[in-house]
Amino acid sequence: MKSGKAVLVDTAECLRMGLKCGELQDRHWLVITEDGHMVTGRQQPRLVLVSLTCENGQLCLSAPEMDELRVPLHQGTNPIFNCRVFSSDIQGRDCGEEVSSWLTRYLAAGVTFRLVHFEPCLKARSSADQDSRFPKDTQVAYPDAAPVMLMSKASVQDLGNRLDCDFSVYQFRPSIVVGDCEPFAEARAYFLSLHDSWDYVQIGQVELQRVMGCGRCVLTTVDPETGIISRKEPLNTLKTYRLIDPAQKTSPIFGQYYALKKTGVLHVGDPVYKINY
Repeated sequence: MKSGKAVLVDTAECLRMGLKCGELQDRHWLVITEDGHMVTGRQQPRLVLVSLTCENGQLCLSAPEMDELRVPLHQGTNPIFNCRVFSSDIQGRDCGEEVSSWLTRYLAAGVTFRLVHFEPCLKARSSADQDSRFPKDTQVAYPDAAPVMLMSKASVQDLGNRLDCDFSVYQFRPSIVVGDCEPFAEARAYFLSLHDSWDYVQIGQVELQRVMGCGRCVLTTVDPETGIISRKEPLNTLKTYRLIDPAQKTSPIFGQYYALKKTGVLHVGDPVYKINY
């Protein structure tokens, strides 16, 4: 779920529109207001504590101080809502009144919230509409821009060292986390030659093409363990040394957006190879 709690998996399909594990697909569920506008941790920080999973044909929701809710995953007679994700129009199948009531009670913001699910029959958003650097055929459901965002553990550790504290990689919401490399090795395409960059990588069967850096916003200041937003750190510190993309003037780059060149299956522990085309 967009802005929801991270779900860790040992194996996932890496498809054109992102990761998939069983019935669970990365950022294919979206919380909206009744008029269709997206709701994220930027507006409702406690969303990061909501866990959404799929088990035996059921959609399962859990959150602190809430009873677990289970409803049928596929509810084909429910209405389809028109939604807005940033400036893009998209649709989603409503997950029902029980889910709406559960989310509304949990967030307790005085307004009604709904949950929608992106289904294959619906029209996806074009990543190129978000930024022209994306291949024209790259599509997403509810992610900000890309089907895959990759980040290294070392980059997060480097940030933590600068602030003398530990940050969880979950605070930055990557879909793929890489270990055993130097800080920002994944980002060196900005100032090294193609031969030395991670512009193209292979992980198992999967081939990925780096498109651009992920410009970070106030969502990075939401603690994934407490759901509390500071609106200051670590964003302020990132701005002191990661304003490296002229096209994203005020957004520090932390993590890299990738498009799919070849789909396949990923396993935790797979080596990551730089490849040249």
